[in-house]
Parts: sequence; C-alpha cells; structure tokens
Amino acid sequence: MTEPAPMSEPTRDDAETRPAADRATGDVVPLRRPARRDDRQQREPEPLLRDVLGRVIRRARQQQRRTLADVAEVAGVSIPYLSEIERGRKEPSSEMLGAVCRALDLDLVDLLSNSYIELIGQRVEAPRPRVLRGRSIGRSTGHGPSDVLALAA
Repeated sequence: MTEPAPMSEPTRDDAETRPAADRATGDVVPLRRPARRDDRQQREPEPLLRDVLGRVIRRARQQQRRTLADVAEVAGVSIPYLSEIERGRKEPSSEMLGAVCRALDLDLVDLLSNSYIELIGQRVEAPRPRVLRGRSIGRSTGHGPSDVLALAA
C-alpha cells in the first residue's frame, strides 16, 4: 500500500485567518465578516425627498390657512394630485414644484431651505449619536441669509 501524500503546510495567510483551535484540527470554519459600526442595515433609512418636500408644502399651505382646492386651482393641478404631493406619494417635477410654490407665494429657495431645516431636525432627533463633520457650504459674505451657523452638542 502506498502512503497518502503528506498535507502541505497551510500558507501564512491561512494560518493567520483561521482560529487557533481550528488550525490544529484542520476543521473548516466559515469566517464571518466583522460587524462594522456604520453598517447600513443598522442605520435609519434616509427620508425620501418627496416626503420632505410634501411636508414643507403642506405646512406652508396650512400656515396660510388655505385649502387644497384653493392652492390646486391657482397652481393648475388637481386636488387629489396636490394631496398626493403633500403626502409624499408622488414625485413632482420641477415644473410642478414651481407651480405649487407660485400658488403658495413661496420662493424655491424657501422650499429648499425649509426642507434642509427639516432634514437637520430629523438628524438631531436620531436616537443614536452621529459625528457631524464640518464642511464648507459656500462662500460666506457675512452680509446675508446664506450664512449658516451650526452647533452640535
């Protein structure tokens, strides 16, 4: 009878990645990927832009004490369609957003800045702490509403 061929020694990579107890027995143990702190499965899902825009539009309409019918008529859209925009069910085109903003006497910059404020509010209310890194948003002149001061506690 012939002797079985001797098993080759594990390479250095194999020896380093296998647990010590299993190196001796040669059992195959599946390696698990170490959990990452910022794993996307553990994070809250990012809100959809249509949801945020819809809430801002609804809030603006309600602050003006206007009905869906009134704003829809001025904007030239149907009442159900405007309602779906406000509830985040429809993704409005830029033309549609422009028409609704004009009907509400709301500038596009107001719509976007109020959406930004809402998103920041959601981030601050998040249950787990996040690290916010400073980043330049634009050139500050020191003379206008575009200047932003953000503080984190």
